[in-house]
Amino acid sequence: MKINDSEFEGRVVMVTGAAGGIGQAMAEAFCARGATVVLTDRSEAVHETAGKLGPRHRAFVMDVCDEAGIAATVRAAEETLGRIDALVNNAGIGILAPAESLTTEVWDRHMDVNLKGAFLVARAVAAGMLARGYGRIVNIASQAAVIGIEGHVAYCASKAGLLGMTRCMALEWAPRGVTVNAISPTVVETDLALVGWAGEKGERARAAIPTRRFAQPWEIAAAACFLAGEGAAMINGENMLVDGGYTVI
Repeated sequence: MKINDSEFEGRVVMVTGAAGGIGQAMAEAFCARGATVVLTDRSEAVHETAGKLGPRHRAFVMDVCDEAGIAATVRAAEETLGRIDALVNNAGIGILAPAESLTTEVWDRHMDVNLKGAFLVARAVAAGMLARGYGRIVNIASQAAVIGIEGHVAYCASKAGLLGMTRCMALEWAPRGVTVNAISPTVVETDLALVGWAGEKGERARAAIPTRRFAQPWEIAAAACFLAGEGAAMINGENMLVDGGYTVI
């Protein structure tokens, strides 16, 4: 795939959950297109990931549920790099259980990380974007936001809420120069995802996708780069399904 290695030249892009998996692929994709990337994650491994990208990039250990920590991270990134032009809200969790046995603790954890956490980070980063009159926010939802999936009640609910949040922010912030969109992937072939979709279960899931495969991390990253770029300036409040057609059947 040919990459425009100057598309994001001079831009600063923040990616949450960037130590590995989809987040790491996104950080690499924005870096390849010329961006300076701010990588955040709960894991200290985020420093190693950032180091592989090169010296101009910055890494911060940050919990998306820690409001004070988010504020400190955004402040430090803006003081060091001048601004944040785009945000990819990628951090998330998925703990599966039938609805009748799902604990309140697990439900609350999904809402805290997948929904409230995305709100806290978006709100913190948007303050600078709105003041400057420019910004791009991309929230990583899921195909589970638009369909029901067995055993995913808390995950589905939190990701559906993320779409509602995306639409409201898009309405409020676009007149001030900040667009907000979402991406809803199917299962993505990361080490973590493949643990839950191994063996016969994984084969059945692949067979239900018209393209007959799971997505690759770089494909979700490419979608994020598009929505954060100038070519998507008139796309606002949308949910881009990157699911191989799974939700159309």
